[in-house]
Amino acid sequence: MLNFTIRRLVQIPLVMLILSVIVIGLTQLLTPEQRAAPYIRSEQQAARLEQIITERGLRDPFPVQYGRWFSNVVKGDLGYSKASNKEVTATIAERLPNTIELALVTAVPILLISIWLGTLSALHKDKLIDQILRVVVVFGYSLPTFVLGIVLLAVFYAYLGWLPGAGQLDIINQFAVGDLKRYTGMMTVDAALNGRWDIAWDALRHMILPAVTLLVVLSANLVKVMRNSMLEVLTSDYVRTARAKGLSSKVVNGKHARRNALLPIVTLGGFLVIGLLGGSIITETIFAYPGIGQWFVQAALQLDIAGVMGFTLLSALLVVIMSTAVDLLYGVLDPRVRFF
Repeated sequence: MLNFTIRRLVQIPLVMLILSVIVIGLTQLLTPEQRAAPYIRSEQQAARLEQIITERGLRDPFPVQYGRWFSNVVKGDLGYSKASNKEVTATIAERLPNTIELALVTAVPILLISIWLGTLSALHKDKLIDQILRVVVVFGYSLPTFVLGIVLLAVFYAYLGWLPGAGQLDIINQFAVGDLKRYTGMMTVDAALNGRWDIAWDALRHMILPAVTLLVVLSANLVKVMRNSMLEVLTSDYVRTARAKGLSSKVVNGKHARRNALLPIVTLGGFLVIGLLGGSIITETIFAYPGIGQWFVQAALQLDIAGVMGFTLLSALLVVIMSTAVDLLYGVLDPRVRFF
C-alpha cells in the first residue's frame, strides 16, 4: 500500500502538467485581443492595446507562451483576476476557506443522512417507509438546485423572515470583520477564536439555506445508491451465512452488510467532496456566498482568462488528490482490495 501511495503521489505533478498544457492550449482559441482584455484596467490602457499584446507576448508561439506561464506559476503567480480585481492566488486564498467552510458544514450531514436513509430504506424494502423515501429521493433527484434555492429564499427569508438571505454576514457585522484576527480564513472558526460568537452565529445562519439546498439535491442520489447497494449485499452468501450462525440482525446489518455496501458511496462521496470544495457554483451564486464558485461565475462572464484558468487548475488538483484518497479508502473498507 505504501508503494501504491508513493506512485499515486508521484503521478499528481505529471497529471497536473498535462492538464495545464490542455487548459493553456484551449486559451489559444481566443484572439490576442481577447486574451489581453484582463490586463486593461483603464481607458488609457485600452488605447495601447497592441503595446500590451506585444509586452505580454500574446502573439508568441504556444510553447513560448506556455513556458512563460509555467515559469510564473512556479513563482506562485497565476496572473491577475479581472473579476476580483486581485491576483488569482490572493483571490483563491481569500475565497477557498469560505468554500471549505460551507463544504464542511454540508458534506458530513449529506454523507451521514444518505447512509442512514439508504440503509433504512433497504432494511424495510417495499414497506411504507421505503415507499416514502423512494418518493423523496425522486423528488430531490429531479429538483434543480437553482429552483430549490430560490424557493427556500422566498419562504424562509422573504416570507417568514426566519433566516438571512444572500451573503456571508449581516451588514452590521461586515464592518466588524476587519477587527478580527484571521487564523484559518473560515469566518465561523476565526470569529469563535476571537471570542466574537455573535459573528460566528451570524455566519453559521447564513450557511443554513445554502447547506440545506445542497443537502436535498446531493443526498438524493447517494440515498438511492446506498439502498441498491445494501439490497445487493443483503442477498449475498456471506450475509446469509452470518445469519445462519445465529448472529443478531444488528451485527449482520451493521458489521457485515453495511460496511461492504459503503464501497460505491466512497466513490460518490469522494466526488461529492470534490464538487463542494471546487465550489458549488450554482448555490454560491444564488445565495451570493463569497466562495470560489461565485468567483468562477463572475470570471467566466467577464472573460477573465486568468481567473477561469486558476479555478480550473485548482479543481483538477482537487480531483486528482481526492481520487487518490478514494482508492486508498477502498483498501481500508474492503480487505479484498490489494495494491500492487
